Formats: sequence, C-alpha cells, structure tokens
Amino acid sequence: MSLTSKALLVLTGLLVAVICLLTFERPPVVTTQNGFRGTGMEQLQNPRLAPARIAANRVPDAPDPADTDGPKASEIFENVQVLGELSAAQFGRIMQAMTEWISPSQGCNYCHNPENLASDEVYTKVVARRMLQMNRTINVDWSAHVGQAGVTCYTCHRGNAVPQQVWSTAPTSRAGLQAPRGQNHPAPNVNQSSLPADPYTPFLLGDHNIRNISRTSLPGTNPTDVMRTEWTYALMTSMSQALGVNCTFCHNSRAFSVWEQSPPQRLTAWHGIRMARTINRDYIEPLTPQWAANPRGPAEGPNHPRLGVMGDALKVNCATCHQGVNRPFLGAPMARDYPELNLVTTGPLRAAEATPR
Repeated sequence: MSLTSKALLVLTGLLVAVICLLTFERPPVVTTQNGFRGTGMEQLQNPRLAPARIAANRVPDAPDPADTDGPKASEIFENVQVLGELSAAQFGRIMQAMTEWISPSQGCNYCHNPENLASDEVYTKVVARRMLQMNRTINVDWSAHVGQAGVTCYTCHRGNAVPQQVWSTAPTSRAGLQAPRGQNHPAPNVNQSSLPADPYTPFLLGDHNIRNISRTSLPGTNPTDVMRTEWTYALMTSMSQALGVNCTFCHNSRAFSVWEQSPPQRLTAWHGIRMARTINRDYIEPLTPQWAANPRGPAEGPNHPRLGVMGDALKVNCATCHQGVNRPFLGAPMARDYPELNLVTTGPLRAAEATPR
C-alpha cells in the first residue's frame, strides 16, 4: 500500500470517528420505564446534559410583594386599560417585572414614550396590553394544560423582546404544505428529517384533525392520506424535540391511537395543542397590523423581524414555552409570585391614540 493510500485511509478513519462522535451519544444513557411492561414505553435521558438543562431553566428571583392598599393605578395614572385594578405599588412592581422579562436592555422606553408615559404611540405598549390579557386567559382557561404553575411573560420571552422559539407559515405551505415536487427538505424543527417543515399551519393555526392511522382500506372512504400522515409525524417530531421526550411520553407504543391505553400526558398535550391554536388565532394573528407597520420592531430596538417570509405574524408552538423540557422551568410555579397577573382586565381595549383623553 502506497503512502498516499495509507494517508487517505487514516483521514477516512478520522472522518468516520468525528462523524460518529458528533452523531451518536456516548453511554451511559439513563432509561426510565413510564408505562406497561413489554411495551417499550421508556424515556431516554443523558445525565451529562442535565446541568445545562437545569441552568437554562432557572426562574428569576421575584421582587418583594407589593402593598395592595391605597389608590388604584387607574386613579393615579392615565390610560391604564388592563391593570387599573392594581394598587399603585402593584402596578409599579409588575411594570418592573415586565421590563426585566421582555426588554432588560431597552428598559421602559421599549413600550413607552418617556416624555408621555400615557401615550400609545409606541406600538409595543398596545401589543403588551393584549399579551397581558392572553397571559390571564392561559392561566384561567387553560389550567388543564398549564396546571397550577401557570405562565408569565418570562415563560416565553426569557429576557428577549421576541421569544426565541417562534414560527411562521412556510412559503410552500400555501400550496399544500409540501415541497413543490412532493419531497420535503430536511428542517431542524422536524429533527432534520424530510417531513413537512411546517406542521404548525394546519394544526396550530388551522384546525385539521391530527390523524395517521386509517380505520378502513376501502377506496374513497379513507380520511387519512399520506400528506396528513406526514403532517402528523412532523408535528409529533416537533413536539418531541420541544419537550425533550420520546413518543412514548404521551403514547402507548402498543396502540398509539388508543386513548384508553395512553398515559395522562397525552390529554395534557391535547389541551396544549388547542391552547396554542387559541393563542395564535385569537391573540397573535389579530395583532398582525401592528407588526406589519413596525416589521423590525420599535425605534428603541432590538432590530428583529416581527413577521415571517409570508408576511404573517411570528406565532407560538410547544417550543416557545417548553424549550427542551417537558415542563417549562422544570415545573416551577411561575404565576404564584405575581398575583398582579390575576387582576388583568380582559374586556375590550380602547383604540390606540397618541394623546389619551
């Protein structure tokens, strides 16, 4: 064997070793059974990843509770539409918390004109009101999903003006949610598979049924086609990544579609899918004109897109809150320390105006 051949062989071996090291997890990987014996219902966890996961899910310290006595915020400040029932101290506390949650670098000016705090001319203030109403809706109406832990603005934003995990409709989605020639391209949100890269438009914005198992083989009577099956697997893959779990966290591998044999987490996920759909349809999409008028955000920055490539608003999916763990912040009771969020007024908002009357 020539020297050149030996060198190529060595380089090939090194390349294979690098690929293996970067592709596969080295043991030990901890396996935990969470279902019936013999069904393969096991969760796999790499203990070496636990410290980083815990560090990424620390909850900021809550400020000291505010005094609930004294005049209401609506009696002291102008144009307080959704937090008017708070005391002045509570109002200041939640404003401080929201600044840290969403715009720690920009401060109050991210939502306010510093010369006239009551003004609505900074569009993010208008958006923030609706987001506060959304936050209360999640905690009150969707407890079947969020439980007693609840959510705050920080659950999604985590110090960012725009949550890091969002989605928008893909260009191919308007024409069938599939690549032009029928073959989907690998995408990170479906674990680099060739499943449809946008399973969210049909399920988390639209209300398509999530189906992939046929109950009949008769021609013309099968409601579950290949495309719907691909959408379903793409959504499930995305959810698995978002929660850091296997398929068997929610499904019995013996009979994936049978509810009676599924773990209780499947029902929690069922509510979560519908919660995300409600958020996108009732709260995010109606605010599209605000973002369309400010596609790169307010003047105070940061300069970050507010719309997708199709001109639609950036929306939520499971990863927006979960970010790799099956319970956001590992189950920390997010809403407990912020009673102010329970007093958000959910009634209609007044139209935005530069100088409130």
